[in-house]
Amino acid sequence: MTDLAAAIRAELRAAADPERAPKMQAYMKSEMPFLGVPAPAARSIAAAARRAHPPAGRDDLVATVRDLWDGAEYREERYAAQHLLRGRLTKGRLELLPLHEHIAVTGAWWDHVDETARHIADLHDTHPDEAAAVVRAWSRGENLWLRRLAIISQLGRKDRLDTELLTEVIEPALPESEFFLRKAIGWALREHGKTDPDWVRAYVAAHETELSGLSRREALKHL
Repeated sequence: MTDLAAAIRAELRAAADPERAPKMQAYMKSEMPFLGVPAPAARSIAAAARRAHPPAGRDDLVATVRDLWDGAEYREERYAAQHLLRGRLTKGRLELLPLHEHIAVTGAWWDHVDETARHIADLHDTHPDEAAAVVRAWSRGENLWLRRLAIISQLGRKDRLDTELLTEVIEPALPESEFFLRKAIGWALREHGKTDPDWVRAYVAAHETELSGLSRREALKHL
């Protein structure tokens, strides 16, 4: 265990709230128990511990992330691990793509997948061809969470968003009844509507019979 991982685990346990923990677990429908530390507090603990125990470099930081993630006994350890990936040492690094995929597949729930999306968005900027190829493959694969990740992988890119790629990764999910895919489609379209409302309106009109009611409502919510 790295010093940073040990410090984060100790601080999370010190901040535990046994009364809050089961409520958080029930809300998130999580098999993994909680300590009862709100996610923002878990991220703050991770940030403070990193300042107190700065990693020697990228490899040391990644080792800490893997330690916290794969050895987690409580969900907050995984929130802390994901927060550590937000730093400059790891932003937009193509070699970390397998780690992001591992987190999405093993986390297998919306909170972990939605956080991972920010890292894939960074990869669209730093390695656009490679990232596009990966999300296309995810969108046509069998794993629900990678399919959701592909759809929301351009959130926050605004005018840098590749609409052709967004269309491609949405298409395989259009016939699906799965809530998390339908919600992802609507979310991705709604967010892009803040930048290019005419494109989103045109997309929804062109796919009116294919889009679920949920996806359509979400896409047009603020238009």
